[in-house]
Amino acid sequence: MTPGGLMLSFLAMMSGGVPVAIAMCAASLIYAMATKNIPDFVVIHRMYGGVDSFPLLAVPFFIFAGNLMNSAGITNRIYNFALALVGWMKGGLGHVNVVGSMVFAGMSGTAIADAAGIGTIEIKAMKDHKYPTEFAVGVTAASSTVGPIIPPSLPFVIYGMMAGVSIGQLFLAGVVPGLIMGLAMMSMVTYYAVKYKFGRDATFSWRRLGKTFLEALLALMTPVLLIGGMTFGIFTPTEGAIAASMYALFLGLVWYRTLNWRMLVKISMETIETTAVVLFIVAAASIFGWLLTVTRVTDMVAEAVLGLTTDPMMFLLLANLLMLFIGLFLEPVAAITLLVPILIPICQKLGIDLVHFGLVMVLNLMIGLLTPPVGTVLFVLARIAKLSFERTVIAVAPWLLPLLATLALVTYVPAVVLWLPRMFYQ
Repeated sequence: MTPGGLMLSFLAMMSGGVPVAIAMCAASLIYAMATKNIPDFVVIHRMYGGVDSFPLLAVPFFIFAGNLMNSAGITNRIYNFALALVGWMKGGLGHVNVVGSMVFAGMSGTAIADAAGIGTIEIKAMKDHKYPTEFAVGVTAASSTVGPIIPPSLPFVIYGMMAGVSIGQLFLAGVVPGLIMGLAMMSMVTYYAVKYKFGRDATFSWRRLGKTFLEALLALMTPVLLIGGMTFGIFTPTEGAIAASMYALFLGLVWYRTLNWRMLVKISMETIETTAVVLFIVAAASIFGWLLTVTRVTDMVAEAVLGLTTDPMMFLLLANLLMLFIGLFLEPVAAITLLVPILIPICQKLGIDLVHFGLVMVLNLMIGLLTPPVGTVLFVLARIAKLSFERTVIAVAPWLLPLLATLALVTYVPAVVLWLPRMFYQ
């Protein structure tokens, strides 16, 4: 069986609706069985080796921490603080939506948790204040993509492990782009507020701002705890994930007392289920990526791309188009595990910083969450807002503009991404 047969069998199963992880496993096993010089047990050995990684221990703990924050009543406190902070602006609840998501991003690490958690509160509040449902859904969808950009970030953990890049540097790299994304979306809210004459939804009060800040203070300390601890060498990203989980447990069980043991069991089971899915994708990608390397498929792709261009800027344009296309069909973790073995060797040959490229990749795939046919955030918000999938797609489409503008800036001005990592890691 030729290397082309490996890719063809994988693509055939994918086009037939087989989940990407199973397609990678099956294609790898078929290739190993058809190729005499690769023992069958190598498939299992490589899959096990792919998840036998210390950085991957962070995955279940970040998922657990995000689920705890989502279930401990913390989202209400974040929302009230954001309302006091920016609710006085025209189109107030639109700005609250963006700021609330940026704050919650420092706790959840995933766009789905953001959309399903604080997004539920925001959409209900905006509908109650007579905002158009499409506007509420659009701004909620766009703001949820900040979740994996502002640290902590589950996609950064997966990318860092697969590409051999410092997860701490990736976390710091997301801070400035995350803030830029927030400002771009708030500019979009301002445009809509002027166009449709949206009013203010709260009056500014220092007293109210101080009160809501104090109520949310311990929750707001989560990203400070994580980033500060990793930046100053107090703990590794994996240890930081454990610290975040313990801190979330303390807030939910002891301080706010919004969690009980029954809820804790439910959250734990949800964490186990999500972790199993993520690690199975990583395991499947490990054997598939190894076979792509052994059969020189990655080298052939690199030679083909470098035959087209050796200009890093042109390669980044082509890579963006490819990742946006892949994002239409695959969820981020699966896409990262598929793309890293193919694109990273090209980046290394062209001298592209892998921290910078990691941010570009994750941002591309976050945009993919808002695009049909497999945009997960679209399905979540359509259900929350009781809106048809078609109307949800139309509502979200204009909000791709600020995200694509941020992607262009992040792609072609690497200093935006690398300024903080270079400040603390050199």
